[in-house]
Amino acid sequence: MRETTLSAAYGDPFADDPSLQPINTPLWRETFFAFDWLALRSSPVYYGCGVPLGNGEPVVLVPGFLASDASLVELYGWLARIGYRPYFSNIGRNADCPDHLGTALLGTVQQAHAETGQRVRLIGHSLGGMLCRSVALEYPEYVDRVISMGSPFKDAVRAHPVVLAASEALRRGRNSSVGRNLKPACFSGNCTCTFVRNMLAPEAYQVGHFAIYSKYDGVVDWPSCIEDDPALNDEVNCTHIGMAFHPGVYRALGQRLAQRL
Repeated sequence: MRETTLSAAYGDPFADDPSLQPINTPLWRETFFAFDWLALRSSPVYYGCGVPLGNGEPVVLVPGFLASDASLVELYGWLARIGYRPYFSNIGRNADCPDHLGTALLGTVQQAHAETGQRVRLIGHSLGGMLCRSVALEYPEYVDRVISMGSPFKDAVRAHPVVLAASEALRRGRNSSVGRNLKPACFSGNCTCTFVRNMLAPEAYQVGHFAIYSKYDGVVDWPSCIEDDPALNDEVNCTHIGMAFHPGVYRALGQRLAQRL
């Protein structure tokens, strides 16, 4: 039987939403994310050893839920060092209407495409990966490939109750300076926006799409972060937060970014 969503406790009209499912993931593991960063700094991968090098290809980085571009500074610098042309998403804090943020992300993708004359590689962490997938489905002419890192894009968003509670809190306080574009149905499968449609009933991809996941993820349920085709997945051993700076993730990214499609 499906677990009751936290929304019901608040009398939320969108409480009956099978697309959002609380899962008791080991959230305590996320306290070890600093070890993922230390592992990166001590790895040859950090210095570009053992990974294919880029040739100026544009790569747009998209942060996860509640995070900003600052969370991906380490990845941005690494991509520049190994030969890619990285771009921050410029979506602000990822705590607003996903459809609104997707429109802002599209602007950055179009800018990167115009400045380089090349289709763009998209890398998204958690909810950022879901935004990348939505943009790629709608505008494949601008996108070369999508790589998601710990993104629960499959079937339903299965995440720790704390994460779902945070999304509900944002929705209830949507008139504040944070999440000012949020609507009552945002972060729920009851919304009819393009983003939700692309997550619940996606069309066939016209671009490459890959998924990086960790069975040690303490925030989201890792089976919801993988593609049906095992050849499109890369397993790493790190925390959810640590996806942004772990040598195993960077190694997988290097291979997927350079992979011929």
